Amino acid sequence: MTMTMPRVDAPSAPAAGVGAKIASDLVFETCENCSKYDCKNVLRQAGLRPTRQRLMLGEILFSQGGRHITAEMLHAEATEANMQISLATVYNTLNQFTCAGLLRRVGVDGSKSFFDTNPTAHHHFFVDQEDRLLDIPGPGAVIANLPEPLPGHEISRIDIVVHLRRKQG
Repeated sequence: MTMTMPRVDAPSAPAAGVGAKIASDLVFETCENCSKYDCKNVLRQAGLRPTRQRLMLGEILFSQGGRHITAEMLHAEATEANMQISLATVYNTLNQFTCAGLLRRVGVDGSKSFFDTNPTAHHHFFVDQEDRLLDIPGPGAVIANLPEPLPGHEISRIDIVVHLRRKQG
């Protein structure tokens, strides 16, 4: 079986059902210059109550366009903005946004995850020594000889993270 995965054509499988599809569409339409008002609507349509913490973190996440961020990076940005918020709350909020389809979690190794504000299906480069995650430009990667799914199952998505390092001398 040969499968071509385009950069952004197919939506990822949302964990929160139909509301997540609506929410991921709204992020890019309303939150490029996200205000509290826009984020409030996006959160409500994703089925999330717009709490103070969610609104604060949503503004930081979505106001800068597409980005890849770790919980620690988001916590540092919130702290720089004089927001009193714990790292545990940041993790919980990122997980809630992911379950609602607003973010996509990208695991780069067994211990580090980035959260992508573009929840649609696409692949990534990870620059190891720089801890940077970048979108792979289209048309995407071609995957040959995929195994057949188990009986009663189907492939819901494929995530590719290509690790890069700078060439030596």
